[in-house]
Amino acid sequence: MKMIVGLGNIGRQYAQTRHNVGFMIVDELASKLNVTFQTSKFEAQVATAFQDGKKILLVKPATYMNDSGRAVGPLMSYYNVDPADLLVIHDDLDLPLGKVRLKQKGSAGGHNGIKSIISHVGDQHFKRVKVGIDHPQKMSVVGYVLGKFTPAEVAKFDDAKITALAAVEAWLANDDFAAVMNQYN
Repeated sequence: MKMIVGLGNIGRQYAQTRHNVGFMIVDELASKLNVTFQTSKFEAQVATAFQDGKKILLVKPATYMNDSGRAVGPLMSYYNVDPADLLVIHDDLDLPLGKVRLKQKGSAGGHNGIKSIISHVGDQHFKRVKVGIDHPQKMSVVGYVLGKFTPAEVAKFDDAKITALAAVEAWLANDDFAAVMNQYN
């Protein structure tokens, strides 16, 4: 079983914000897999898909970004998901807008959602799809990540979304994340 987690903040006021790129990409994947999210007892929205006989959990934590691990850790325990089968999709301030970077393991790199997952899972050996949102030039980081993409930025994000989805689908199809990294990084 594989678990794909999109990070973001729950609530209408956060929809389509830079910090919610993980939610947006997981929503797109759910649409492609023709599954819908249901609220679970684990403080998350979960959709279950099957591909080639393998179960895939799509997850959107309902705990807000900085406490994402509070939902992810218990879900992993309940479904007995190994950290090697976890993939987290999230925004990255240190990447240019539209750039997608895959990572097999590592530290949180300053991302509070990833920090929370590492803390609750007790392991940093899980896969990530990082989607660049740029770093703010003349505004606070909080205001920037909770802001919506400008019309000029939407096209770059849409390209990144296509790339991120293709990378996730490639991993689901062949299970060789190193090969997927080589192809998409």
